[in-house]
Amino acid sequence: MVSYDIGFIFVAMEKLIFKIICLLFHLIGLIPKKQGERIGSFLGRMFYALDKKHREVTMRNLAYAFDDMPRPEIKALSLKVFENMGKIFFEIAWSLRLGEKRLPKYFKIRGLEHLREAYGKGKGVFVLTAHFGNWELLSNISAMIRYPLNIVYRPLDFKAMDRFIADFRTRFDGKLIPKRRSAKGILKSLGRGEMVLMLMDQNTALHEGVFADFFGHRACTNKAMAVLALRTRAPVVPVFLIRGESGFTGHFLPEIPLIKTGDMTKDVELNTEAYNKVIESFIREYPDQWLWLHQRWKTRPYHPWPRKEAGD
Repeated sequence: MVSYDIGFIFVAMEKLIFKIICLLFHLIGLIPKKQGERIGSFLGRMFYALDKKHREVTMRNLAYAFDDMPRPEIKALSLKVFENMGKIFFEIAWSLRLGEKRLPKYFKIRGLEHLREAYGKGKGVFVLTAHFGNWELLSNISAMIRYPLNIVYRPLDFKAMDRFIADFRTRFDGKLIPKRRSAKGILKSLGRGEMVLMLMDQNTALHEGVFADFFGHRACTNKAMAVLALRTRAPVVPVFLIRGESGFTGHFLPEIPLIKTGDMTKDVELNTEAYNKVIESFIREYPDQWLWLHQRWKTRPYHPWPRKEAGD
């Protein structure tokens, strides 16, 4: 009986916290866009000053990726990265009040012909993207082009916030595929001829990834897209949402050619590295809009100690 009561209390608390989060974001969304972006930038600078851990991770990552960048430039770029994160927080709230009819005022699309060409193959489409610009608003682009979107995601541990983000990502009829055991959901979506969006720029566990070049260093990268693209022949089309002065531009790039040599292990590595190169090229062009706070090179190759021979 006691455990039931405690469980009921936890559920009630989660519902209450969820409603508070929704109310908070809707209130923030009432702030005019330009003013809200300035507030977001200020919040980013504040967290830059207070969050020593992620500030150091960001600066260390930048120095690792741009080894010839002077220290003052790294510090200045790190600050811009945090400002970008602050803007993302506001932009999520702001976009809640945008209906589909208002989206074209703030969102432009470039290279849509690449996606249409890939769709024409009838095998579904992998959409390759990264934690770039404001990636959470990519569902707005999907609503504008009216192509069914399925997003592979990792549920947040904070359940109330996870529910809010899930509702936000699916408010224009998108669908979510939990990352854990996602292959079945991905294959079903491709079988229906739909888009499957995957963020491929984060560190992954050794058993889930392969090591592929990223900014001149080996980075453990999720191999799922390469494995399933090789299996299904579904085309891979990159898209990145870039923030500009007046709004956002979704850039669809040409399909990444599938590398198929007959050696599955090698093919997975080569295709994954091709994905990394596309992501890297956009980061180099807009370095302040990528999520440098993440420990991208955390997982390292496993090198077992050499076995000693008897008598050594």
